[in-house]
Amino acid sequence: MRVNGTDHVLDIDHRVTLLDALREILDLTGSKKGCDHGQCGACTVLVDGRRVNSCLLFAVAQDGCEVTTVEGLADADGSPHPLQRAFLAHDAFQCGYCTPGQLCSAVGVLEEAAAGHPSHVTAPGSDTGPVALTPEEIRERLSGNLCRCGAYNGIVDAVAEAAAGTTPTDRPLDARPAPDARPRPAPDARPHPDVIM
Repeated sequence: MRVNGTDHVLDIDHRVTLLDALREILDLTGSKKGCDHGQCGACTVLVDGRRVNSCLLFAVAQDGCEVTTVEGLADADGSPHPLQRAFLAHDAFQCGYCTPGQLCSAVGVLEEAAAGHPSHVTAPGSDTGPVALTPEEIRERLSGNLCRCGAYNGIVDAVAEAAAGTTPTDRPLDARPAPDARPRPAPDARPHPDVIM
């Protein structure tokens, strides 16, 4: 298995998941074990360029595959991936637990959209080229990655910026974009149906 550009030969039990092999054997702890059932996306990595939940895959089944974890997203010189820069610039994380999975999934989203793969919300008949990553498209495509802190708005903004190729590589990593000047809708005064008053 080739992980982040390095070949590894592992002699492991056939029941070991890819996530456990990455974390426990290769000491690549960026991918997180959230639910261990493929429902939260914290363990998302790229296998042969496609995003997968590593907690659901057996490591032995990845024989000969190219695996990329969050540790492998940066350039060879250590420069952060444009998505990593955008996540920092847009405050697209809070506790950071889900961020590695969000980043790997977002890399997959950019590739899928560029290749013209439609999502559930892609307009019918628009499968003739790259799919524009609107906020609705981004939300749909990243719906398998949960963020318990609720940093979804920042995540959508970061992915949109990276998709547009407008993440300047010379912007300081702690620089934040100017606040959005668009008027915000008034908050709904009615209580949410799940809120007990």
